[in-house]
Amino acid sequence: MYSLSDFDFDLPEQLIAQTPLPHRTASRLLHVDGNHLVDRHFADVLDQLSAGDLLVFNDTRVLKARFFGIKETGGRVEVLVERVLSNTDEQRAVLAQVRASKSPPPGTVIRLADIFDVEVGERVGEFYTLHFPGDVFELIEAHGRLPLPPYITHDADDFDEQRYQTVYSRVPGAVAAPTAGLHFDQALLDRCQAKGIQLAYVTLHVGAGTFQPVRTEDLAQHAMHSEWYTISQQTVDTVRATKAAGKSVVAVGTTSMRALESASQSGALQAGSADTRLFITPGYVFKTVDRLITNFHLPKSTLLMLVSAFAGYDRIRTAYAHAIAQHYRFFSYGDAMLLTNSSDTDSSNNSAD
Repeated sequence: MYSLSDFDFDLPEQLIAQTPLPHRTASRLLHVDGNHLVDRHFADVLDQLSAGDLLVFNDTRVLKARFFGIKETGGRVEVLVERVLSNTDEQRAVLAQVRASKSPPPGTVIRLADIFDVEVGERVGEFYTLHFPGDVFELIEAHGRLPLPPYITHDADDFDEQRYQTVYSRVPGAVAAPTAGLHFDQALLDRCQAKGIQLAYVTLHVGAGTFQPVRTEDLAQHAMHSEWYTISQQTVDTVRATKAAGKSVVAVGTTSMRALESASQSGALQAGSADTRLFITPGYVFKTVDRLITNFHLPKSTLLMLVSAFAGYDRIRTAYAHAIAQHYRFFSYGDAMLLTNSSDTDSSNNSAD
């Protein structure tokens, strides 16, 4: 049984990538191939995939979700939109983190970006309901700021606004990027299709909770954050056909993985939309995903636990130690890994003995 301290590691600060590389595909790729580690370039991922394999991407789009504002009393506040709750003529509301010297009670009016006013509604756990005066997505896009992760030390600039989105982002709603997809440019996607590799999409709106470390040593006591996802019947049919043909379903990023596995809890992948609090730790049996493309994750994070469950705890510890020794770049703007489900690699290794 693993505990929180099993997922800690020391990372030199200089390995935290602060800016993206000039070209998306220029990142490095650590291929964890069974018990072997192979240093590659990210564009080489194409050589590790076969015709008929399926890449599943998360097409969420990052909102300009950060605002600075002022209460009627003059107090300064910082707002981070976590989720758009409704955007109809009857109600336009979001769930948001509100940082202020004093918790704003219901009815408080906050002026955001010195442009428009929102009214504080009910509190929901650590979040506040904020009521917007007009189209939520339009106001956020026009007046908000891109919310870079907390470990990136500069404010978002024009380059970040381009590069902290995937080239296939389509559905606005995330407050953090599905970062494994940042390594793909349109040319690489075209090359994948030319090779006969299939592309499919899910949507999972990444929440700020993705950056939160687990704070309980006993993992069973951790309250997993909630994220909304949707999977179309077309994607389900493509996944099923891929599996039936004996080809690999490759999740591009832990968010695609989380959506696919959340929708597979009945034993088979199902189309639909839902909130998920799925917390994947070692011992979890994966139902849909065969391979995973992912970045390097924070110590003590739920994502590090997920990849350890997928590729094997010892393999991930060894891979991370190798990545640190070889000066890979970590986190959102960093390098990537290619992993295989450990149950598949272990069974193939056993059959070869």
